[in-house]
Amino acid sequence: QPHYRVVAADTKKARNGEFLEIVGTYRPLENPSGFAVDNAKVLQWLNKGALPTERVRKLLETTGLWGEFMATKSSKSSK
Repeated sequence: QPHYRVVAADTKKARNGEFLEIVGTYRPLENPSGFAVDNAKVLQWLNKGALPTERVRKLLETTGLWGEFMATKSSKSSK
């Protein structure tokens, strides 16, 4: 059964190489979604400028975490 680690990684490193921190896991065959992340760590990395892959962004949207990040980002920029 496939399972993946959701990690924060430097774009200059190899895709399957060194990473900075594990922030969660994803098991695509589980129903409901087997996507579990540490919300605080994800928000911390996003606020530092991390860019999620398209798949991770879609998963964050389903959990509502992407919307939460965008709301805090827009409230910071309007100040």
